[in-house]
Amino acid sequence: MSEVTLRYGGPGDVDAVLRFWLEAAENTDRHDDAAKVAALVERDPEALLIAEIGGRVVGTLIAGWDGWRASLYRLAVDPSERRKGIGSQLIRAAEERFRKYGAFRVDAMVLNDNALAHHAWTAAGYTMQTDCARWVRRLT
Repeated sequence: MSEVTLRYGGPGDVDAVLRFWLEAAENTDRHDDAAKVAALVERDPEALLIAEIGGRVVGTLIAGWDGWRASLYRLAVDPSERRKGIGSQLIRAAEERFRKYGAFRVDAMVLNDNALAHHAWTAAGYTMQTDCARWVRRLT
């Protein structure tokens, strides 16, 4: 396997990340747009983790820290690079970031029907929380 490098995403990565999510992320109907990703990296320059091989994006993970909760979103790995530890590297990097802030727990947003992701998160030591449900409301 070629060497994987991890780095933080910046404003210059927005378009590449959006294209990558169309190919590698499950359920891409999240209304992703360049302005939202740009706002993320402007607000928190360490929130978007990018894995690369030879300068090519092969993985992403959003590691959101709001000062209270540590949350993971949009774990995506290039289908041709899966099962090579890239997702695990991204998760470990995010967890290390959160430890620096004093976080004691991390939650990951994972679609119920994304069985492939369930295996990845279980392998990383995460368990599904069953004592509560997520409640949502769309804002228009």
